[in-house]
Amino acid sequence: MKLSTRSRYGARMMIALAAAGGDNSVFLKDIAASEDISEKYLSLIVIPLRAAGLLRSIRGARGGYALAREPKDISLRDIVEAVDGETCLVNCVKNPDICKRASICPIRDTWTELGNTIKEAMSGVTLAHLVAGQQGKKSVTRPKARQIKKEQ
Repeated sequence: MKLSTRSRYGARMMIALAAAGGDNSVFLKDIAASEDISEKYLSLIVIPLRAAGLLRSIRGARGGYALAREPKDISLRDIVEAVDGETCLVNCVKNPDICKRASICPIRDTWTELGNTIKEAMSGVTLAHLVAGQQGKKSVTRPKARQIKKEQ
């Protein structure tokens, strides 16, 4: 299985937001600069992340993007499936009607098990885990974060 660029960049963007802190917003241009990703490309990735309820946008001078949930409550699987759809190794696992051999295929059950193992592994990795792992990496450039005004 190969993850798409959208999934990889979406994960990097979400890690940058998690590292900025839950009460902070970050401009997309700052994430793009710190992650060395095109801002235009990131602007396409934020759409499905917002639709999935993983990301929120804040308007105004102190605006930008912030996580919609706590980093411990957002898994890598949430991010990958938000930007790329359901994770599936082989199409016939999700839709057996496309293959006339699905009911007798000797490897289909193995594809199903492998797919479930990957989903389970991605579900067990949260943004909180990824940010904690990032702390040990050298020279991490984080985007500038701004405190979000609490509504009263």
